[in-house]
Amino acid sequence: MRATESNQDYPFAVTNTAAALLDGAGTIIAWTPAAEALLERRSADVCGRPARDLLADAADWEALLARGGRGKRAGWEGRATLRRGTGAELEIGFRVVPLYDGTLGDAARCLVLGAPLDLVAQWRQDHAFTHELFLQGRVGLAVFDADLRLLRTNTHLLPYTGVPVDLKGRRLADFLWAEDARIIDDRLREVLDSGNPLVGFNTTARTLDDPRGGRVVTIQAFRLQEPDGHPMGVAAVFTDVTDHERSRGRLDLLYRATGALGGSLSVLRTVEDLVAVLAPAFGDCAAVDLVETVLTGGEPPAEGHLALPLIRMAVAGAEADVLRTGTSHFTAPLAPACPHPAGTGPGVPEPAAPGVRERGGELITGLGTRPTGPGNDTAPEWATAVPGAHSAMTAPLCARGIRFGRLTLWRTGDAPPMDEEDLALLEEIAARAAVAVDNARRYTKERRTAVGLQRSLLPPATSDTPALEAASVYLPADADSGVGGDWFDVIPLSSARVALVVGDVAGHGLHATAMMGRLRSAVRAMADLELEPEELLAHVDDMVLQVVAEAESDDADDGDAGTPVPSGPAGATCLYAVYDPVTRSCVMASAGHPPPAVVGPDGAVEYVELSPGPPLGVGGWPFEPVERELPPGSVLALYTDGLVERGEGDIDEGMRDLADRLLRADVLGRPLRQARHDIVEGLPPGRLRDDVTLLLARTRVVDADSIATWRLDADPAIVGDARHLVLDQLTAWDLDELAFSTELIVSELVTNAIRHAGGPVRLRLIRADTLTCEVTDSSNTQPRMRRARNSEEGGRGLYIVAQLSHRWGSRYTLGGKTVWSEQNLPPA
Repeated sequence: MRATESNQDYPFAVTNTAAALLDGAGTIIAWTPAAEALLERRSADVCGRPARDLLADAADWEALLARGGRGKRAGWEGRATLRRGTGAELEIGFRVVPLYDGTLGDAARCLVLGAPLDLVAQWRQDHAFTHELFLQGRVGLAVFDADLRLLRTNTHLLPYTGVPVDLKGRRLADFLWAEDARIIDDRLREVLDSGNPLVGFNTTARTLDDPRGGRVVTIQAFRLQEPDGHPMGVAAVFTDVTDHERSRGRLDLLYRATGALGGSLSVLRTVEDLVAVLAPAFGDCAAVDLVETVLTGGEPPAEGHLALPLIRMAVAGAEADVLRTGTSHFTAPLAPACPHPAGTGPGVPEPAAPGVRERGGELITGLGTRPTGPGNDTAPEWATAVPGAHSAMTAPLCARGIRFGRLTLWRTGDAPPMDEEDLALLEEIAARAAVAVDNARRYTKERRTAVGLQRSLLPPATSDTPALEAASVYLPADADSGVGGDWFDVIPLSSARVALVVGDVAGHGLHATAMMGRLRSAVRAMADLELEPEELLAHVDDMVLQVVAEAESDDADDGDAGTPVPSGPAGATCLYAVYDPVTRSCVMASAGHPPPAVVGPDGAVEYVELSPGPPLGVGGWPFEPVERELPPGSVLALYTDGLVERGEGDIDEGMRDLADRLLRADVLGRPLRQARHDIVEGLPPGRLRDDVTLLLARTRVVDADSIATWRLDADPAIVGDARHLVLDQLTAWDLDELAFSTELIVSELVTNAIRHAGGPVRLRLIRADTLTCEVTDSSNTQPRMRRARNSEEGGRGLYIVAQLSHRWGSRYTLGGKTVWSEQNLPPA
């Protein structure tokens, strides 16, 4: 054989084989050209010579004959070391073929075929490899001809029912689904046509006899060629990777389910995302039932003495409409407690019925074959909720020893029935879902608490008083918690006046909200004392300094108690303004807060020039008031810096943008409750760097016809005249129903002013949403109501005023004080 021949060729083939013909004495009779090339010896040089002369060691001749055994009719094989014509040694493998003349005696001649030993060894390895490959049971081996008909297979082509025993001459479409066969044939045809091998191609193989789930196989294929290079067929290896793919599919499903569970902090959204992943990937239908208290942030009792009703919250799959029908009325008892691991429960469980799993979850199979009547083997109601289901399983949503609900899946049609591995996966998903539901429940509870706290600390978003129409909007920077440190307030004062407040506590979250609540309460308390804006801010500033000192003292007392809990921000800014609809004046002061914008009736927007003091909590600096007259119908816009400082430029640019927004929202021509949303449009919660608060107020005035003012001398005899003046004015206003009570109130207040203050007295009546009676004198002494003894003649005046008034009080003025009383107007 020539050395250039393919290693896959049989080394002892007839064509071009190195061969020698020997007679019975071992003399070389004939020598082929291939032998000449192999040993580099000419035929003329070796013919007629003993074969032993070709050996590297002639002494080996007898040993070779002894190993071969004389008289073997079938011939024999061996190895020998020959010497080439150049003197080099060559180890060969040879085969001796006896030639008989028709008799049964020893052969008169023999044919010796030879080839290099490494070539023979490689051929034997290839032959052994091919032989053993077709005997393997873990992979399927097939050889196809050029028409993709099976020529040869091993016994384990496809380990699946419905594969014929004899496959020779068959096509894949003869026993596989047409779609599956077409897919495989197309890929094998590509290999046959292109010569490019097919590596790692996964597909599903389902037989015609058993089409349920089929098997997932990986196909490796390469082209077979004739010696001349012409394609002769395709060899393919089929590896069953069904279990591997199912395991990978379960891991992928677990990964996607875990991802879905982490996508939201809403209980409802969490379970909806979960069932969307499970159906139809894991089951044809999926449902989640939860205890009702979970939806509002509540927690089911850990002991679970009573069966708790479940509400179906999320469904998905082919029969979702069936499961969703009557969702609001669907209830089912919840088991009293989470299952204990095996061997740790309070007692030994009863033996499980066939098809039922007695662990955390429950597996029901063979639903179509179970009896419908009563009995121990009857399927439970939850398993039969989906028509046509042949198997179902459920697992509890259990975390921290508490059941929050359950997760249920059904399979129908040709889907393979559920098994123990499926249930184990469902239990794992349910365990993770329970933690996600518990986290969402806790978040819901905390957010409801935080939002409830925030709403309880803020006034209504809109208000309507004789002094102004107000509307506000609040956008927290932390949209998840919904709380922050900004606040606003509209505080009714005496004499139809109203106070407008906007403040901003440093920081965010519950600590900022708590501080905001303290500041708002302080401002309201100070406003009730009728303090001037600059005085009010000074008192609130002192309160903030006290809060800071208390927080520092608490931190010092904690020592090494552990991780310090933040006490919350102490610094804050605040703008306090008082608008008087009688005088149309607005007095305001700022503690480090940006100035308000005023939109005049002519549509011009300007910012009030303030001299802002330091933020609250700095201390030691005065606050300066600014008074501004506001025409009727003007719109006052108070805001926090989050509206004008959004990281889009400096504050001047933000203030110009706010002015443009006020005009575009048409605050002069529209109700403020509508315009407020347009002003903050484009500032969605969750993307803000700071909380945003906006308070809009459209000013009103009390008509001159609704105001009556008199100056009275400090003479006790003038009290009677004051009563007559008031009675005449009430008659003019058609308020005779209030004549008696107002007469007494005026009499007592004027008498007290003349008796204790002296000097001239101003009496004023204001008719707005209430009837206000004011008496102003020059004394700075505040009136004090006391309980008079039976023997005393005086001391009952303020008590009478308090009984006849809706509310009453006093306030300091620049020249003294004003005592006032308000009465509700009679129904129109």
